[in-house]
Amino acid sequence: MSEIHSQLLSCTRNIICSFVANNFIECDKVPDLIQGVYGSLAGVLDVRASIVTPERQKPAVPIASSVAPDYIICLEDGRKFKSLRRHLRVKYSLTPDEYRTKWGLPDDYPIIAENYAAERSRIAKEFRPGRASIVPTR
Repeated sequence: MSEIHSQLLSCTRNIICSFVANNFIECDKVPDLIQGVYGSLAGVLDVRASIVTPERQKPAVPIASSVAPDYIICLEDGRKFKSLRRHLRVKYSLTPDEYRTKWGLPDDYPIIAENYAAERSRIAKEFRPGRASIVPTR
């Protein structure tokens, strides 16, 4: 006896026991009730087995060519961005981690283009936030 068949029998037994304990039923109707419950449970399993899982979405561009020094190409729609973070949040309600997981990307997959990150870093270092410029007083 297969595991699924034994589980169906167990569920059928539990349902029939509960029903008979709380309801009056003639003895000659019990076999029909058992067949009906078992058939319904088996039908539910058939429906669940026939549900087709949706096909995995294909990236708009090959993953290998989605990273360039000046831009990152979004795998969802194929558009080029210096930074994907806002686009993913606004248009697709995805965080960078969810995006990486969805497409099977490594944890170190960039969300910001390399040259853009370097430029932002240079600007930040140039302004040195949090440090007051020292002007000699005389």
